[in-house]
Amino acid sequence: MTKLSPVIVWFRNDLRLADNPALTAAAESGQPVLGLYILDETPDIRPMGPAALCWLDKSLASLAADLREMGGQLAVRSGVASFVIDELIDRTGVDAVYWNRAYDPVSIARDAKLKAALKARGIGAWSFNASLLNEPWEVRRQDGGDYQVFTSYWRAACSMNSPLAPLPRPRDVAWCKHDLQNDRGPFRALSSLDSDAMSGLDGWCPGEAGARQCLDEFLPARLMGYSAGRDDPGSPSTSCLSPHLHFGEIGPRQIVQSISIAVEAGTVTEEAAQGFVRQLGWRDFNHHILFHRPQVLSRNLRSNFDSFPWRDDPETLDAWKFGRTGYPIVDAGMRELMHTGWMHNRIRMIVGSFLTKHLLIDWRHGEAWFWDRLVDADQANNAGNWQWIAGTGADAAPYFRIFNPALQSARHDPQGRYIRRWVPELDRLPAAALHEPWKAPSQVLAHAGVRLGETYPRPIVEHAFARTRALDAYRSLTSRLQTHEP
Repeated sequence: MTKLSPVIVWFRNDLRLADNPALTAAAESGQPVLGLYILDETPDIRPMGPAALCWLDKSLASLAADLREMGGQLAVRSGVASFVIDELIDRTGVDAVYWNRAYDPVSIARDAKLKAALKARGIGAWSFNASLLNEPWEVRRQDGGDYQVFTSYWRAACSMNSPLAPLPRPRDVAWCKHDLQNDRGPFRALSSLDSDAMSGLDGWCPGEAGARQCLDEFLPARLMGYSAGRDDPGSPSTSCLSPHLHFGEIGPRQIVQSISIAVEAGTVTEEAAQGFVRQLGWRDFNHHILFHRPQVLSRNLRSNFDSFPWRDDPETLDAWKFGRTGYPIVDAGMRELMHTGWMHNRIRMIVGSFLTKHLLIDWRHGEAWFWDRLVDADQANNAGNWQWIAGTGADAAPYFRIFNPALQSARHDPQGRYIRRWVPELDRLPAAALHEPWKAPSQVLAHAGVRLGETYPRPIVEHAFARTRALDAYRSLTSRLQTHEP
């Protein structure tokens, strides 16, 4: 009997066995399958931040255990992806490589070059969609152009055929039996990370089973309350699926299918279902923008903002990063980020607006901090959302829309449950004083043990002043553009 050559399934941000098109296609080839993960050092590939790297370490351990249970193995390597794959081809006689697509410009260029090189050697190279409801090129305007307004994009996406049904976990896979030692080098540095900053990861369960559990806990009750409760950071009303989606421990088609089953069973209303699926559409939209306009990662999508007078102020930037702004809702969000690697979506908007509009600090500083600290740090979503809140991107919030942190706090965290958790030095303040402690009577502060400027900082900028300054900067920019001043 002729011995079949093995094939590689190159896992990337698709760390699951179910609904994994690359794995399914490799299994259906009938050839021995070798699972591979590469911590890629291809030039210009953006290195993961420490929070995401911690998550990845745990997620790979979960994937490797799942593969072992099926009789397979996961080889973990670091290095330039094309070199790593070439070495394994030479060592094992691989004659095909399967992977699921990425959509950032560097990954696209890397994959295209690799696919051409493999085919030139007579080696199969096959790629698939595992992470989006619709490919970025599938949703187009009638004139063939891409969308920059989400409502129009989502209307067009909903008019298309329903996404393909998710694939089951493949069975009867012929696994490759090569003895390949894993490269643990990239993860040794994790032991030197700030243990306090990463301690909140203990509250997460990375891996495919953890993702499924997270979805099961969301359905149906929390989904039914999602539209009303999604802006309340003090309640468990959101899905918390974003890191699982980012690492591909669960796919959007699986989520949509589960929601559809709940609708059919009558445990979730169609209105509630569509409200949440729309959020998956926003995720697709950010990838659509990234694919068609890759400059969004590092440049203002709206180029008229290229001359905006951002402030260079490292001291206030650090106060924002570490939750010392004197605005409790902002500080609570930044501390949640530091200690859990995650932040509630409403709070992301508040802290983003505060950085770019109250402090007039370039959105790219915020994007870089989130990249380092978020476990769900995704290039398309991170850049797209930061540009949206800064007013510089596609379908952006108007620059003159400036959140008042105290009003946002009183509206979305009226009893201060969220603030009290993350800013415990204010815990004894009554709700009436919690959102603007600098306005509280001295006896109220004293009774709560709060000494402004000592136990808790005074505001680093006054809201009315900051709002006027931001609007003046916007008007100045608009005026220069209208008069064509340099």
